[in-house]
Amino acid sequence: MDSKDAGEQAVVNPLRVLFVDDEAPIREVMRIELPRMGHEVTVCEDGETALEVLAEHHFDAAIVDLKMPGISGWEVTDHIKQVSPETFVVIHTGHGDMHQAIEAVRHRANDFLNKPCKLVDIQRALARAAEWRQQSRKTQALETRLKAIEGSTELVGQTPAMQQVATLIERVAPTDSSVLVLGETGTGKELVARRVHELSARSEMPFVPVNCGALPEHLVESEFFGHRKGAFTGADRSRTGLFEVAHGGTLFLDELGELDKPMQVKLLRFLESGEIRRVGENEPIHVDVRIVCATNGDLAEMVADGGFREDLYFRVNTFEIPLPPLRDRKPDLPLLAAALLTRARKRPVDDDEELSAEVLAGLADHDWPGNVRELANAIEHAVIMAGDRPVSVEHLPQQLATSRPGIISTFVMPSGAMTLREVERQVVLGVLDKHGGDKRMAAEELGIALKTMYNKLNQYNASAVGESSEIVSTD
Repeated sequence: MDSKDAGEQAVVNPLRVLFVDDEAPIREVMRIELPRMGHEVTVCEDGETALEVLAEHHFDAAIVDLKMPGISGWEVTDHIKQVSPETFVVIHTGHGDMHQAIEAVRHRANDFLNKPCKLVDIQRALARAAEWRQQSRKTQALETRLKAIEGSTELVGQTPAMQQVATLIERVAPTDSSVLVLGETGTGKELVARRVHELSARSEMPFVPVNCGALPEHLVESEFFGHRKGAFTGADRSRTGLFEVAHGGTLFLDELGELDKPMQVKLLRFLESGEIRRVGENEPIHVDVRIVCATNGDLAEMVADGGFREDLYFRVNTFEIPLPPLRDRKPDLPLLAAALLTRARKRPVDDDEELSAEVLAGLADHDWPGNVRELANAIEHAVIMAGDRPVSVEHLPQQLATSRPGIISTFVMPSGAMTLREVERQVVLGVLDKHGGDKRMAAEELGIALKTMYNKLNQYNASAVGESSEIVSTD
């Protein structure tokens, strides 16, 4: 190593560095030079010593040699990323080539240096490590703020049905088994999935929710598995898929029944092998992801009708958690309403702001076809109407005072001529407007799948663009 290019000025962001190499001269250089750069360093002569040190200390960065007697550098890297994912790992080897660089990525190493290298190369790698640490801290801060916005994942409810749900979550969360959450739209299936994740050993890793019904059919595979640059028209850069994003954590597949048969096959292959293939690549990639699925449909009935693969159904249905509709657990309404009021106010609620018996009676008289989501929307609407005043009955949405209007009440037949397609458009947009833009509830009232709702809205948007630019569609 050449020390001439390495300055002796202390760095602005000093790091705790672990240096692992079986060559004594290199270890001695690092023992002297890294403190001169402003870093604190611990040197180890082999992988076994490194693992012992890692059991007692945390490091911001680790520089690891690959070829060592006994425990290899890959094993040390895997251990570091398991116990401390935020540690920046630099692979340092005299046998570097493209294959080793690819392996470094697969082992989640952050950087790669070939021997012999100059001290300035080490210095630059540690500067990247300092930047990585800073970005990690920003990410952690953002995640903390996001959790504060999303609120607690604690389930609210004391009815026997909800106590049973809580028991099932506690039983399955510590395992890696696939989970299928069943329930009507708006019952809180994603909340259950998040709770399973937070009570699992994966809680510090990503939770990635995906609405299968909202993904364009021609991009589902790319969204899930990623693609390499040039894999298809429009792929001007490589993309990391959601399975890789969720590596080490949990992938929540909502509206699972909306996946087409080819994607069902690919999902089954992952569940059987733990491997995925990026679009445009032949080499499989191993990812460690727990799958939690949800649907408001009857998958067993879809299997019988040929719309869903039976083998995939058995794979995702290892452990089933059914969620009751709100109408079947109305004794939980006061607790739910109080929690949602606090969320809508974005602060603790004073005693004089609590919901009155009259308001709670009005909530109890409603059947809540949109379940907890509809209740949340109603409480938020009431808070907006009430302002700084306590919520009263007149602040509740109109549909709580009267029966829900049907589709006909959202559409008035015009006096002029209108095509059937335009009639459909007016009805769909009218129902969507009635539900405040909530596509799930609008799709439920219209009796169509959520994916169909997205497709129709995309068609309407495309038509609007075509009309405004005077381009004739070739559809």
